[in-house]
Amino acid sequence: MTEALELLLNTSLWAAVLRIATPLIFGVLGALLCERAGVLNLGIEGIMTMGAMVGWLTVYLGGDLWMGLAVAATAGAVMGLLHATLTVPLGLSQHVSGLGITLFASALAYYLYRLIVTVGETPPTITPFQPLDIPGLSDIPGIGPVLFGQTAPTYLALLAVGVMAYVLTRTPLGLAIRMTGENPHAVEAQGLNPIRIRIGAVMAGSALMGLGGAFLTTAAFNSFFPEMVQGRGWICIALVVFASWRPGKALIGALLFAFFDAYQLRLQTVVEGVPYQLFLMAPYVLSIVALVLVARRAEVPEALMTPYRRGER
Repeated sequence: MTEALELLLNTSLWAAVLRIATPLIFGVLGALLCERAGVLNLGIEGIMTMGAMVGWLTVYLGGDLWMGLAVAATAGAVMGLLHATLTVPLGLSQHVSGLGITLFASALAYYLYRLIVTVGETPPTITPFQPLDIPGLSDIPGIGPVLFGQTAPTYLALLAVGVMAYVLTRTPLGLAIRMTGENPHAVEAQGLNPIRIRIGAVMAGSALMGLGGAFLTTAAFNSFFPEMVQGRGWICIALVVFASWRPGKALIGALLFAFFDAYQLRLQTVVEGVPYQLFLMAPYVLSIVALVLVARRAEVPEALMTPYRRGER
């Protein structure tokens, strides 16, 4: 018990929490943006897988790491455009389309990977983003290694939280997105086009999902394998509800799940006699409990998953 509590004082644990949370932050912000505009994007798991593959492949073929992130975001936006086209102007089921995007993007990513890359006994690797060493700040006891020893995409994710919160709450664009998710007919009455707003929001949100996947292959790891997203996309969908569709609370939710995940990995080394499967289950079980406690008070966008047809009331 003492050893388990001592783990909480280890700075490597909290540094790992921020690192593990990074792809979740990108993913939950992307899902949040889509849903704020009224579109549920269940394609997130496949979009993150596609982003992971094309981001890694870009660097593997000679591009730099930032180009890999840009290509991953572009690939995510393209998948988002496909999902938005099916669900917004055509009005197809958002559930069916999203699951179809997940299956399609995941399969396409693996197919392209096997088509382009020669895989031997060990998967090929790249040189990923390295932790930044900020002089002075990185040496601060306690918080230095945690906050100032991360890779560049982690800081990009934290910046995205602030930008998302500002845009949604303080700009006309954010108001248009939020109103499109609440009452698209009111948006239409103001002379705006809810269809374009929804498509743009889904593309931008999917680009963020692609960045979340690219982080896994360009910063967290240095190679690609098809199962590497490991359900993070579905966790992001749940975290949107936990966050009540607010970027600040989305950051807290991502950090909370990351803490559970990082802590259980370290508990396995100090607690004996407990099947490791129970430790692996713990982050998901605790996340479900937290979701149940919060979800009852969540205010769902009124037009979420409701097809919009111009002129109808």
